[in-house]
Amino acid sequence: MRSTNDTAFNALFWLLYFLYQWLGLASLYGDYDGYFINACMALPVSLIFSVVAVHVFFRHYYQKDRKAAFYLGAILVSLALLLARRYVNYYFIYPRYFPQALNMPFISWAKLLVEFVNLYAITGLYALYYFIRYWYEERQRVQELLQQNTRAELDLLKAQVQPHFVFNTLNNIYATAFKSSPETAVLIAHLSGFLDYNLYHTSRDKVALTAEIDYIRHYIELQKNRYGKKVDLSVNIFDEINDLQIAPLLLLPLVENCFKHGVGDSVEKSWVRIDASREVEKFSIMIENSRDEISEQIIPNVGGIGLLNVRKRLQLIYPRQHELKIIEGPNSYLVILKIQIEKNDQVFNRR
Repeated sequence: MRSTNDTAFNALFWLLYFLYQWLGLASLYGDYDGYFINACMALPVSLIFSVVAVHVFFRHYYQKDRKAAFYLGAILVSLALLLARRYVNYYFIYPRYFPQALNMPFISWAKLLVEFVNLYAITGLYALYYFIRYWYEERQRVQELLQQNTRAELDLLKAQVQPHFVFNTLNNIYATAFKSSPETAVLIAHLSGFLDYNLYHTSRDKVALTAEIDYIRHYIELQKNRYGKKVDLSVNIFDEINDLQIAPLLLLPLVENCFKHGVGDSVEKSWVRIDASREVEKFSIMIENSRDEISEQIIPNVGGIGLLNVRKRLQLIYPRQHELKIIEGPNSYLVILKIQIEKNDQVFNRR
């Protein structure tokens, strides 16, 4: 539907522009043949520049905060197109249809300025359609995110009664088990921490990244008890992340996939490795798990619900501020997630 609308808009817009350049100007001067040729020369220049400026430069430079490259590219491309058009007009079109225009030199700054203004005016009208549509789609995404948050809060309120009772009961069992079976007590502590995060942290927009990592550690420790020596697990934090925040429950589905589609399907000894690091403007995490080469698995990036949900949440919460890569090897599966760090996502410790 979207591509159909784009095609219809472009066809109508450029048809009207061609008719304006031809019939609109020709009706003033009575030279329909000459201004038909003029319209044929004006149309490709305006069309090419508008498409390049809106669909290439704006998306790949301006929206990625490379504004200097955007402005420089737009100026150079428009200048090149206008000079090419000027050359064809001056040496081929004007001598036959507009000989009076030859009184003006080939390089006329006044003429060039007028053509610049006309070109950017047409491009501005062309871009207005896409800007309005982009604004509408962003508004729709925000509304969708608000609705999802509202539904999640209601679901959380409904689900909190029994889990809250279980959480308190686990704390009492932990105190009893610690005296007779320390190993059991440790597992209860991890399960208690897992439930505590679900109860008291997931309703927030952002949580401390360290809390999200601790949540993953609790999950991994519980999986260790399940799989025992069958799996080798490691979590490595290479940089300071105490001042960062992240959307809750964003990383766990990626870790869950390691066990659902890697460790759980493997008949051999498996491993899972999680490496978290921080760059100047990005937090990155690499989650890799082993898998049997001959196993027939449900590949998460094709049909896994968990990964699909993560992609959708990333698009809603971190639009154009994240990078998610899936690297499938013969014996391993690697997920690399990078999230751009914004100032309002940083919590600086004050002392």
